[in-house]
Amino acid sequence: MAVNLWYHVGSKDEPSGRSGFAHLFEHLMFQSSENHDGEFFAPFKQVGVTDQNGTTNTDRTNYFQNVPTTALDTALWMESDRMGHLLGAVDQAALDEQRGVVQNEKRQGENQPYGQAWTKLMQALYPEGHPYHHTVIGSMNDLDAAALEDVHSWFRAWYGPNNAVLVLAGDIDAATAREKVERYFGHIPAGPDMAQPEVDVARRTRSTRETMHDKVPQPRIYRVWNVAEVGNDDLERLQLLAQVLGGSRSSRLDARLLHRDKLVDSISAGTYAKQLGSNFIIVANVKQGVDPATVEAVIDEEIDRLLAEGPGAEELERARTVFRAGFIRGIERIGGFGGKADALAECTVYTGDPGCFRDSLRIIDTSTAAEVQAAGREWLARGDHTLVVLPGERTPLAEDPAGTPAPWDLPEVAARYTTQTPAVDRSVDVTLPESFRELQFPDVERATLANGTTVVLARRTGVPVVQLRYQFPGAGYSADAGRKVGTAGFAMGVLDEGAAGLGALEFADRAEALGAQMGASSGLDAGTAWLSALSSRLDDSIALFADMLRRPDFDPGEIERVRATWIADIAQEKARPQTAALRVLPPLLYGEGHPYAMPFTGSGTEESIASLTRDDLLAFHRAQLRPEGATLVVVGDTSLDAIVPLLEKHFGDWSGGGEAGTAAVAIPPAARPAAPRVFLIDQPGAVQANIYAGQLVPSTTDEGSVRFDIANGVLGGDFTARLNMNLREDKHWSYGARSGASGALGQRPWLASAPVQIDKTAEAMAEMQREIAGFASGEAPPTVEEVERIRAINTLSLPGAYETAASVASTIAANVLYGRPDDYVVRRKAEIEAMTPAQVAEAARTIDAGALTWVVVGDLSQIEAPVRALGLGEVVVLDADGKPVAR
Repeated sequence: MAVNLWYHVGSKDEPSGRSGFAHLFEHLMFQSSENHDGEFFAPFKQVGVTDQNGTTNTDRTNYFQNVPTTALDTALWMESDRMGHLLGAVDQAALDEQRGVVQNEKRQGENQPYGQAWTKLMQALYPEGHPYHHTVIGSMNDLDAAALEDVHSWFRAWYGPNNAVLVLAGDIDAATAREKVERYFGHIPAGPDMAQPEVDVARRTRSTRETMHDKVPQPRIYRVWNVAEVGNDDLERLQLLAQVLGGSRSSRLDARLLHRDKLVDSISAGTYAKQLGSNFIIVANVKQGVDPATVEAVIDEEIDRLLAEGPGAEELERARTVFRAGFIRGIERIGGFGGKADALAECTVYTGDPGCFRDSLRIIDTSTAAEVQAAGREWLARGDHTLVVLPGERTPLAEDPAGTPAPWDLPEVAARYTTQTPAVDRSVDVTLPESFRELQFPDVERATLANGTTVVLARRTGVPVVQLRYQFPGAGYSADAGRKVGTAGFAMGVLDEGAAGLGALEFADRAEALGAQMGASSGLDAGTAWLSALSSRLDDSIALFADMLRRPDFDPGEIERVRATWIADIAQEKARPQTAALRVLPPLLYGEGHPYAMPFTGSGTEESIASLTRDDLLAFHRAQLRPEGATLVVVGDTSLDAIVPLLEKHFGDWSGGGEAGTAAVAIPPAARPAAPRVFLIDQPGAVQANIYAGQLVPSTTDEGSVRFDIANGVLGGDFTARLNMNLREDKHWSYGARSGASGALGQRPWLASAPVQIDKTAEAMAEMQREIAGFASGEAPPTVEEVERIRAINTLSLPGAYETAASVASTIAANVLYGRPDDYVVRRKAEIEAMTPAQVAEAARTIDAGALTWVVVGDLSQIEAPVRALGLGEVVVLDADGKPVAR
């Protein structure tokens, strides 16, 4: 059951001096309410919630969760309590806590490469005083200046039932829904009628531009226009235009700048729909050594040509197909972004018509090339703003001073917070359901193709889409052992860059025309090729998929194009603090020469990718992409009788070239270090430090892996786990701290991580060490309550976890890879249900807090001395390639 609640308030409604209030209040509403003491998430974790979160944008704030049908009353009690009974629980301590969390979220975003660009763009595109002039997250100064009464007044003004839309999607009828909503929400009086701002697109009459510098590996161009608002037919037509111009792999900008002229490493175009006025955006990552002005000139040429000639008939039809197929895939889910509940709520908030998506689809289906061209001429002929971000020392972002708060009409607003007698007893905390629906994982059927591939089918008939995952056990990153690092990832990544004589652009055109999505990638231990096909075009989609797998062109020109972009992406990985750490951690954990001792991104190194040849890729394809021993997982609206003949038709005679394949690489054990180690990577000017503590733990196939996963859940595997509650909710030094072990046939890498404000780096590391050591040693063992919570999260959530065909296919593929039985999901559930706190405590001892490997990415001028003073272990400074730096 999806419970999706939208409040029609966003950053556009914030007066001067209160920027960031809408987003700050989104956070505050996840805290205690007057009748529920504790985190809003807590009771939901006990009933198996999935897909739960809240978001704020310029125009609205939404809260959403999927719960078992029997837990609907729990969800409605909680949502109504924070709507009608919140302010008594919002005190100064709660405000200070969430203010700190939000400020760290702001630091985390701005700490990324190009992380200041959006702030600059909004300031340039919208004049001061326009509701969109400031960003959603607000200014540090306004957040610092937020007073408790300001926050209370903000809530009284905007969070009443007359400013909200509630969508219930699932196994419920209208009469039951009305009765329940009336029971839980009916006593909450309406708030004041807060007027929505008038549509103000802020159309611009001339082109403007600015340049800023940042610590980035390559220039980036942003070209943005202010365009039609939500509900304007032209916005849908501009979406079609964006798809033709730069929304697909074969779009005009991709064809020209990426494929023909080879001036960019990536380029995209799209629309960002907003209530008062939307944005049309082009973003281009310029190749190193290329003058951005050259790229801008080509963008101008292609826009001018499209506006002069209009889109071609085939281009327009492909764009329509992409949107139709995307809508079908989205509504497979009842909740979450793009799901049924989301679509209904969005339409109601912005148009008053829950079914407005039908109008959008109608416009997409019926707009002519001339109408799309006219929309482009109307909105894109003038008024663009260009921001060019160049490599260099970061341009300081001028922080707006705290504004003078606008006065509130307090008497009128306060009157709304006088509630009637509730229809439910709120003198006791929320009640939880006594029963839950049993897990119904789809039954699987099997067949074997003539080529030796095992087909595993699970039927799902919710939407007319079929998902295929062709899994090759010898094609993971570990297959790079004895090869150039990055071979597996690169070879799998270029499979869809032309096949069977279709060039890369023609191949992409064909896939889009079919409404199909396909591609290939590698993980640690296996490579996977995937296809999402509309049932009505299944035969043709599988034919194209088979060409991709069996007859990839590995065209030398395409290899060179992808190689350049791949190397640029490696540079981007080194510039981002999270991926910079993930690149250097594997050799530190596994030791040089180990099959897993390569960047966790699988991208390799600049040197190894530069040396890859076409023969290397052909050899990998022949040896590792073998149909015999592979598994093809099929989930969707089909049957064995229907799908097997199609698979035999397109794959049955695939023999892998008649050569013997290469066996999967043996994964040797790696020893843990004898003592803790600390590695630092410099990120000058960083406002946050990204902390990682890692260690190897037994394989996913180990008989104790499930117990370890539950132990990890207590420590850092959930929002409510110890690490996050300490560093985010208690200390508010971080936007979020987590831990987890990814799957592997060999030893798994277990990582605890936290991005923290730079001045709390050493203190945060000390807290992480204390939490990990206490938990692992048994000094702070898991409590009964913690184990019960993690048990519920991992069992009661299972029916919701398998809502989509893709999630079912992923689980079946993992069962095959790790040698699990078909009913593993049910067996795992039973194991967790029977697990005791003592077993979880014993599993926690898998971690040795005295042998952790720490990697910290941050500004060494601020963190090195305090980190060394901690005495956690020998401290070594590394460069971005993981090589020691002399100090």
